[in-house]
Amino acid sequence: MRFKKIAVLAAMALWLPLCATAQGGDAAAASYPSKPVTVLAPFAAGGTVDIIARLLGHKLAVDLGQSFVVDNRGGAGGTIATAMLARAAPDGYTVMVQHMGLAFNAGLYDKLPFDTARDIRPVAYIGATPNVLVVSKSMPVKTAAEFLAYAKANPGKVNYGSGGVGSAGHVPMAVLSSITGLKMQHVPYKGSGPAIVDLMSGQIQAMLLTIPAVMPFIQQGQLRALATSGAKRSPALPNLPTLEEVGVKQFEYEPWYGYFVPAGTPPAVQQKLHDAVNKALQDPEIAAKLREQGLEVKSMSQQQFVDIVARDTATWGAKIKTLGLRGE
Repeated sequence: MRFKKIAVLAAMALWLPLCATAQGGDAAAASYPSKPVTVLAPFAAGGTVDIIARLLGHKLAVDLGQSFVVDNRGGAGGTIATAMLARAAPDGYTVMVQHMGLAFNAGLYDKLPFDTARDIRPVAYIGATPNVLVVSKSMPVKTAAEFLAYAKANPGKVNYGSGGVGSAGHVPMAVLSSITGLKMQHVPYKGSGPAIVDLMSGQIQAMLLTIPAVMPFIQQGQLRALATSGAKRSPALPNLPTLEEVGVKQFEYEPWYGYFVPAGTPPAVQQKLHDAVNKALQDPEIAAKLREQGLEVKSMSQQQFVDIVARDTATWGAKIKTLGLRGE
């Protein structure tokens, strides 16, 4: 009996801290958020991530009763903000809105100050947007087919810009060039903004960009849109063909956007944030504004988003290594 009593007491000693942890997480979720939440945006103000973070942040503040303050921490392809998230307290008060570029970084950098799979946790999927191939109006092409033919006939003479080496504008264009056998020159910039300016002036000839980033310039006739990169035509640009429609096979690029938290954040807090984001996405006004940005909103479970991030990290990491791309 004495040994049985000791065994029971030992089991209780192990079990009680777990109960306390679970109860602590539930209590934290019940009061979450009780103070302003910092939302890390890995890119400069005015970009797609920033626009989405601010739009949803305003709605989350209304619904949850605390401010969601966007903190733009650009640089190194988003790794600066991601490292900050990985080091942050796992309490739900530092979160990050990021896009699919996160999946590129493990392949682009030999050493990162964080482990994507170990140190951060995908919480809520927001949506995805195909990119759009845009060219300078000074280019003697009107269609995607003409662009591909021109680039093939003029190897090394077509310059495409991006927001930097290894950026979300560079990697897919490098893959596109490889698939089509085109020899185009990459011109990296410090952010997509300066690259777009040079594209409009004709200093560079082409870019592959998110629809929100260039929609105003397309609408104003300052840039010429040729094709989108998704599996189907974009509702935002329904008259444009996909690249697959013009003969580019095995190329589909629809970068997603989502919320992330530090690993170790209480599951109940993660669930509350996930549910709040999904509720915000169901708001007709928010959904309409996101669609205006070219974003195709979709609700899914947290685990589904976790699986997507893991899949794309592996898939794009392999493509990056095959092409020998390296981040700066």
